[in-house]
Amino acid sequence: MNFRADIQQALYELAYHVVRGNLKHDQAANVLSDVIEFREDMPSILADVFCILDIETGCLEEKSKRDHFTQLVLACLYFVSDTVLKERLDPETLESLGLIKQSQQFNQKSVKIKTKLFYKQQKFNLLREENEGYAKLIAELGQDLSGNITSDLILENIKSLIGCFNLDPNRVLDIILEVYECRPEYDDFFVPLIESYMYMCEPQTLCHILGFKFKFYQEPNGETPCSLYRVAAVLLQHNLIDLEDLYVHPPDNQKLGLLEALLKIGDWQHAQSIMDQMPPFYATSHKSIAIALCRLVHVTIEPLYRRVGVPKGAKGSPISSLPNKRAPKQAESFEDLRKEVFNMLCYLGPHLSHDPILFAKVVRLGKAFMKEVGTAKKLSSDDRMVKFQSDGSKQEEKEKMEILFSCLLSITDQVLLPSLSLMDCNACMSEELWGMFKTFPYQYRYRLYGQWKNETYNSHPLLVKVKAQTIDRAKYIMKRLTKENVKPSGRQIGKLSHSNPTILFDYILSQIQKYDNLITPVVDSLKYLTSLNYDVLAYCIIEALANPEKERMKHDDTTISSWLQSLASFCGAVFRKYPIELAGLLQYVANQLKAGKSFDLLILKEVVQKMAGIEITEEMTMEQLEAMTGGEQLKAEGGYFGQIRNTKKSSQRLKDALLDHDLALPLCLLMAQQRNGVIFQEGGEKHLKLVGKLYDQCHDTLVQFGGFLASNLSTEDYIKRVPSIDVLCNEFHTPHDAAFFLSRPMYAHHISSKYDELKKAEKGNKQQHKVHKYITSCEIVMAPVHDAVISLHLPKVWDDISPQFYATFWSLTMYDLAVPHNSYEREVNKLKVQMKAIDDNQEMPPNKKKKEKERCTALQDKLLEEEKKQLEHVQRVLQRLKLEKDSWLLAKSTKNETITKFLQLCIFPRCIFSAIDAVYCAHFVELVHQQKTPNFSTLLCYDRVFSDIIYTVASCTENEASRYGRFLCCMLETVTRWHSDRVIYEKECGNYPGFLTILRATGFDGGNKADQLDYENFRHVVHKWHYKLTKASVHCLETGEYTHIRNILIVLTKILPWYPKVLNLGQALERRVHKICQEEKEKRPDLYALAMGYSGQLKSRKPYMVPENEFHHKDPPARNAVAATVQNGPGGAGLPASLAINTAKLEESTAEETDKLKEKSQGAMKIISKAVNTTPKVTTSNGNSASNSKVIKEKEDKEKGGKEKDKEKKEKTPAATPEAKALGKDGKDKPKEERAIKDDKARDTKEKTPKSDKEKEKIKKEEKTPKDEKSKTVVINIESKSAAEKEREKEPSRERDVAKDMKSKENIKGGEKMPVVGSLKSPVPRSETSESEREQKRRKVDTHSSPSHSSTVKDNLSELKDSSAKHYINHTTPTLSKSKEREVDKKDLDKSRERSREREKKDEKDRKDRKRDHSNSDREVQQDSTKRRKEENGTTGSSKHSKSESPSDSPRSNEKEKEKNKSKSSGKEKGDSIKAEKMEKSSSGSKKESRHDKEKTEKKEKRDSTGGKEEKKHHKSSDKHR
Repeated sequence: MNFRADIQQALYELAYHVVRGNLKHDQAANVLSDVIEFREDMPSILADVFCILDIETGCLEEKSKRDHFTQLVLACLYFVSDTVLKERLDPETLESLGLIKQSQQFNQKSVKIKTKLFYKQQKFNLLREENEGYAKLIAELGQDLSGNITSDLILENIKSLIGCFNLDPNRVLDIILEVYECRPEYDDFFVPLIESYMYMCEPQTLCHILGFKFKFYQEPNGETPCSLYRVAAVLLQHNLIDLEDLYVHPPDNQKLGLLEALLKIGDWQHAQSIMDQMPPFYATSHKSIAIALCRLVHVTIEPLYRRVGVPKGAKGSPISSLPNKRAPKQAESFEDLRKEVFNMLCYLGPHLSHDPILFAKVVRLGKAFMKEVGTAKKLSSDDRMVKFQSDGSKQEEKEKMEILFSCLLSITDQVLLPSLSLMDCNACMSEELWGMFKTFPYQYRYRLYGQWKNETYNSHPLLVKVKAQTIDRAKYIMKRLTKENVKPSGRQIGKLSHSNPTILFDYILSQIQKYDNLITPVVDSLKYLTSLNYDVLAYCIIEALANPEKERMKHDDTTISSWLQSLASFCGAVFRKYPIELAGLLQYVANQLKAGKSFDLLILKEVVQKMAGIEITEEMTMEQLEAMTGGEQLKAEGGYFGQIRNTKKSSQRLKDALLDHDLALPLCLLMAQQRNGVIFQEGGEKHLKLVGKLYDQCHDTLVQFGGFLASNLSTEDYIKRVPSIDVLCNEFHTPHDAAFFLSRPMYAHHISSKYDELKKAEKGNKQQHKVHKYITSCEIVMAPVHDAVISLHLPKVWDDISPQFYATFWSLTMYDLAVPHNSYEREVNKLKVQMKAIDDNQEMPPNKKKKEKERCTALQDKLLEEEKKQLEHVQRVLQRLKLEKDSWLLAKSTKNETITKFLQLCIFPRCIFSAIDAVYCAHFVELVHQQKTPNFSTLLCYDRVFSDIIYTVASCTENEASRYGRFLCCMLETVTRWHSDRVIYEKECGNYPGFLTILRATGFDGGNKADQLDYENFRHVVHKWHYKLTKASVHCLETGEYTHIRNILIVLTKILPWYPKVLNLGQALERRVHKICQEEKEKRPDLYALAMGYSGQLKSRKPYMVPENEFHHKDPPARNAVAATVQNGPGGAGLPASLAINTAKLEESTAEETDKLKEKSQGAMKIISKAVNTTPKVTTSNGNSASNSKVIKEKEDKEKGGKEKDKEKKEKTPAATPEAKALGKDGKDKPKEERAIKDDKARDTKEKTPKSDKEKEKIKKEEKTPKDEKSKTVVINIESKSAAEKEREKEPSRERDVAKDMKSKENIKGGEKMPVVGSLKSPVPRSETSESEREQKRRKVDTHSSPSHSSTVKDNLSELKDSSAKHYINHTTPTLSKSKEREVDKKDLDKSRERSREREKKDEKDRKDRKRDHSNSDREVQQDSTKRRKEENGTTGSSKHSKSESPSDSPRSNEKEKEKNKSKSSGKEKGDSIKAEKMEKSSSGSKKESRHDKEKTEKKEKRDSTGGKEEKKHHKSSDKHR
């Protein structure tokens, strides 16, 4: 183009020079003639230049220039044709050039030609203009086309008509379209005709004609005919027009018509393009379009649906395919669905609701696909089926399946569920959908429900509207729901739930959380739901539970929120009643436990309780508990509060859910681990009360859940899932009690199956053969367990108890130990009464009568059969235990240590595990006693249990306290039975090794009658235990601590049948509880309620209480009672003096044992030995031998016989026995003890009971009066009596029994008194810890034994029995009659009183004059008071366990005792030479003691002056230590 312009420019300049006259025209003509040859179009370019110059020169006035131009053109005529010039130049110029004659004629001729060309009509487009031609055209198109007529033939005819009649081709095309509209069935004719005709037209023509047609119907009232839409759609489908070209013509409403037509003919591609240009679901929100699209989907899925989707027995209506070959390909496989069908469904969205049949078909295809997936998985797991497939093809198949499954989930989320919401309560569709849903794992289902509930309803205006309507309707129904109208309301709820379950249940659950009284009617009203709705309900419950905005605690932070409790209760009821899948809920609870949250265990507890009928409650009666020790039938009939019936199906569902999802063992382990997690991890800032509740809930649920598994899982299932005990404890860190709880059913299953095997193998029916087989099966099963338990504890544990004993204890249950005959009898009688009532019922129909009677008879037979079976089983177990018992308790250290291990590792952990375990523990202790188990001291065991319960009670949760109370109740029941009757006692305890009072070397349990605790002394021991329980109870009630008070009240309520039995102890408790009622009424209402409840029950028990002298025989104190015992270790409280060690291998009772126990004991039982007074050296007990009395004995006797003592004792004890050693130590320590005895008297009265100031003053006054001397003993009667009077009531019968002997001894020894070992009553608290330094100094001085205090011990056993034993608690045959003894005692008492008065006066004098040398007399006074106190205090030294009789004792006394006991034990280990050495050193020891006694007396007086202040101080310091 640039070159042409350049040439044009050059030629113009050349010609312009000629016009201006600068160049001659002939020269220019020559140049132009040369240039003209360069290009073909040069003449045309030159003509253009001439045209421009013509116009320019025509405008100029200068004629010369015009002439020059004319001359130039004439010169160029020979190479520029005149024709070209005539086109370009003006007619006037042409005339001047001579090319035309006249310009005017030329112009006229030109106009005529143009008019003819452009304005004269050659073709007719109106029918009336050429009616014949158009009539022939219509006749041609409207003829019968069924013959051999083709579109090509017709097209030729049309062309002829156009030519012949000058028809307008555009109008002809329009008429063709009109005819096609009227004859839509001839697509195959008209489409090729139009396609061929279009070759004669411009491409846009057809589009414009259609546009004009659509425009014609755009009038306000105009309705576009469907035929036009169809024609346009067909033309689009055959690509005769472009959608972009056509789309601009019709408005929106016509576009939708076009879209519908496209869908009807199956042109999915163009339809999709149109829908893409509209908002989502806008097109399908028009019903006609949605139905058209549904129809297209029907057609597309037909072959696949017919092959895999049609249910068995259903015929269905086959759908014919579209005649259109361009329609989407029909699906033959699931892979084909992904290409088109899923896409079509996504465009449909919630509007699939318009076609429920298609909805059902899609769901059935989904179901079939899931079935195929399941089959594929099964096949892929079988290597033989896929061994010929390459890994690549397997992987490809797997990927395809995953993609299809993902598509199916998307369709469900975006189409199926929203469509269900828009359907009008179609229950069938809901059930169809569940058919597919139940093949999905619950995780997918819940995800879908979550999307449906929380997102889908906000995605579409129609769904928003439906949601609002559902909520309104739900409110309407719930407002009117009552127990009376459950059925009609239930129907309405069901109707509403079919389409919109998530919205409905969300509202219902919100109401239940607010109003728990709705639970029952709502549960009953849900019976009209579909399976899908039940599943959605499960999801909604879990979502409500997991709601992060809800607080799980009430505002006071001490209780679980009521909404959670309501939901839990609803869960249990609804899951039991209806077949709802449990997996999701169980997994939720497991996940919460994994996260360290135990609140939601409440759900599991309720579900198991309702579904399996296993309830865990601390309120069970003893009758129920007894029934729970029987078989499964007895448990169901008599063990639970509600009638446990019809739980078989629900139990099975729960079991299946647990096993199918492998949740049984994980839940157990998580609960077991979470128990401690509640305290140490979850507890945190939570209130102690709430932590206790959560702990109880966790523990109770574990027990309940474990019970369910044990009774419902088959042997194989159980054994397959529960690992061995060592794996449970060491790898899974399961607490031992829980691990054995889970393993116990496994052992029982194992033994049972092994026993059955042996029975089948050998057909022996004799009882002894059966027993032998049973024992063999037990050995086979339990041997690995015995090996496994060794790893659970330190090696030294097994020095005292054998692994066999440990495993036996933990593996047995009450079912194994005793048959509850009473329970069986009670239930059988109930059934008999029921049968009689059925007979008497005249209204009951006969057939129902018969059924009921058959049921009762069958139950009765089952119960009797079960009882017989259990009886045989128990007999076998007892035979097994009889054989095992000799190897149970090894006692390689001491029997006391053995009892400690037994209590610590067996009894205490298990007695608080469950109510039945509490009963089991008490029964097991009795059983071990009855079996005459070697090395088992029943006395020690019971003493340790009763001696101090403060720490155990304080460390219990509420439910544990209840179980501990049950345990104590059963233990007290046994003790009370023995206490009640001498015959029973003699029969069950008389000759049993458990009641030996001299504990001999391991392997020798024999002994004669003298070694046994006699009946009357046992009654003293029981009284001491009752006293200790009272003291512990009062202490707990006085602490003011919530836990202490609550727990002791619970325990006291549980043991009420057997305690208190003594009137004064009961009165003391009653007053203290009354005070609690007054104090807590406003502050802590729950404590007030507990206290009021107990108070009322206690008052009702008053008539059954007896005075103390009826409970155990009381005598005045015997003056000359002499006894010295070595108590057998810290557990020896309450044992007679003759528990003194009388063997080569002495049983140690040192404070070292105390320290061991501190380390070993569990948190629940803080077995810490505390000294209860300043001197731990009265006996080898932990200081408890020193009682509270401060009675001062006769000074005259002491002064008289003081010098003769040493002589006589040396004569009487030529060679000291082991007892002499120990007793010598005791004697040596006595002076040191006196100060503590005196200064602790007043303090003890305070500690024992809450007294008013007046009472305290009264006691102080009484202390000074001579009258008091006869009875200054432990205070028991808490309100009115003085300390001395109360103690007198508690004097044990030992003094009565040994009175005569004491008198004779007094004559022999010149009035010397030896103190009896410490009382069974509560000891005095140790004196202030500030004395510890003095005590340590004294300890150094007192380390050596003084022979002067061991004269009563003989050099051999027979002498000990004949003489000394009479001064012990445990003398068996009093040598004098009781009446004579009493006379002697009375005389002794009178003398004692007179001497005491004189002694008191003298003592007062001594206090005033402290500088006077009174050490000798003082020591004697103190010795005598100790002896007197011991005589009064009865049967034995106190146990280590009685440490908490004075809860304010300081641990420092333990250190003192440790040193003392170390010196004692070292003394024991040295031989006779050391004994002799001690005897020689006794005199120097006495001198040192007298010097220290002087210091003691002075310091004691200082303490007396401070009185009550130090008492309070002592309480505080001891509390700190504790």
